[in-house]
Amino acid sequence: MKTHPGEKGTGTFIRQRVTGAINIVFVGFLIWLVVSFAGAERAEMAAVFSNPFVAILALALIASPLIHMRIGMYEIIEDYVHDPKLHALAKMLNTVFVAIIGIIAAISVLVLAFGG
Repeated sequence: MKTHPGEKGTGTFIRQRVTGAINIVFVGFLIWLVVSFAGAERAEMAAVFSNPFVAILALALIASPLIHMRIGMYEIIEDYVHDPKLHALAKMLNTVFVAIIGIIAAISVLVLAFGG
């Protein structure tokens, strides 16, 4: 298995497994969140997210799957993209995509959390 620059051979493997385990834990929180918002108005959602505990968990719920996805896609790129130019482009686009999705999702949570 190829590694990210500066990492040890098992670093990626361990991070992938840890984020996967964290994602399993977050499924319970996500189910609670979705069920509690069934039929809710935006003001009710903002009230729930104004609780710092819920907002922080929601941000972690966003971050962990995105990190997990980035690692998984990186490994797929390493295994299946062999052209050096495409390889570098694919890795960069993978990181940019994850960053854009993460920023948009984090802003959405923060807007709700701060009553916007």
